[in-house]
Amino acid sequence: MKLDNTVAAVVTGGASGLGAATARALAAKGVKVAIFDLQAEKGEALAAEIGGIFCEVNVTSDESVAAGFAKAREAHGQERVLVNCAGTGAAMKTASRSKEDGSIKFYPPSAFDWLIQINLVGTFRCIAMSAAGMMTLDPQEDGDRGAIVNTASVAAEDGQIGQVAYSASKAGVVGMTLPIARDLSSENIRVNTILPGIFNTPLLAAAPQPVKDALGASVPFPKRLGDPAEYANLAMTMIENGYFNGEDVRLDGAIRMAPR
Repeated sequence: MKLDNTVAAVVTGGASGLGAATARALAAKGVKVAIFDLQAEKGEALAAEIGGIFCEVNVTSDESVAAGFAKAREAHGQERVLVNCAGTGAAMKTASRSKEDGSIKFYPPSAFDWLIQINLVGTFRCIAMSAAGMMTLDPQEDGDRGAIVNTASVAAEDGQIGQVAYSASKAGVVGMTLPIARDLSSENIRVNTILPGIFNTPLLAAAPQPVKDALGASVPFPKRLGDPAEYANLAMTMIENGYFNGEDVRLDGAIRMAPR
């Protein structure tokens, strides 16, 4: 896919972290970028920085996502690129025993469902609505009509203790990548997914530096946290390389997560 000022893109979770890095990378190519996020202050600031537009969007709501696409398309035209970075995490065992009094509790299904709704259903919601819009576009000279990049996690394959909901949500993103790519293949729309390892993102921002150092040291090579710009670089490759389709790619410095 050729990226220039004739192309519009939507980046969900684009106000910070992996999404912000990707929004900047797309804008550097001249692409008109719409940022979907709930962090209005950060989203507006980044949109101003890159000459894009911010849309306050909750990916768990059909109405909110539809309104976001409508606002983005009114400003930039139909998007040809979608990058899904919106997501969250939470840690809790399936069932556990209190060390204090021995009482037993289990992971509330409602809390499990909340995370699935954001990470998995939210990703699918954005894909489905964006793909329907992409189908109205004429293909570029190389045949590409659209390109979609999703964000899973190495937890999809190496889920740790307490990551049951998070791992399930990210495994779902991996599991739907190839079927969606096949669904959209006749429309010349490509779909790929990145599985990041331990990245220096806002999810880790509150962690003490010794914890970050220990996490970085656990990576075989390079022994550090991933940089969001490295995620953006792979996302750009997936978008621009027309033969990249239906793939789930780990980006993790060769780490394989231990049980805890």
